[in-house]
Amino acid sequence: MAEKHTGMTPARDERRVATPRTTDWGNPVRVLQRMADQMDHVFEDFGFAPLSSRSLWRMSGMQAWAPDVDVFQKNNELTIRADLPGLRREDVSVEITDDSVHIQGERRREHEEEREGYYRTERSYGSFNRVIPLPEGAITEEAKATFKDGVLEITMPAPPESKGRRLEIHEGAKK
Repeated sequence: MAEKHTGMTPARDERRVATPRTTDWGNPVRVLQRMADQMDHVFEDFGFAPLSSRSLWRMSGMQAWAPDVDVFQKNNELTIRADLPGLRREDVSVEITDDSVHIQGERRREHEEEREGYYRTERSYGSFNRVIPLPEGAITEEAKATFKDGVLEITMPAPPESKGRRLEIHEGAKK
């Protein structure tokens, strides 16, 4: 028999907040972020705007930014290419170790507008940091970096290819 709702019978709310089956208790940042997300859902259910710091960050119009990076090997050269629009060479620093490349910098954006008797200016600043792991055996001593038209390109001799062999995959459990 179908359930009938009257003015006296409260309707059941079938919405549920998605919670993961396992909790990563080893990472306190994830636990706090999950709690903040759940609090957002609770406030949204009551008709309030989300109040977590991540939501406030989104509502303020500010966004975290990290440059897009491509890593590829062509012939005997390993190339790392980072898109850094609006930045100058002086805004970026690159450090290299035997196993990674660290790209750091600061992005500044300013906008000024003056018309019909008013003056408006907006400024935003933010630093970024990207760490790109290198393959084992990369020849970092010969690395070179260039910056042109907002694109940072780091090149170095590629590590010698490792010799491997292809394994045949069998059905079932074979020893």
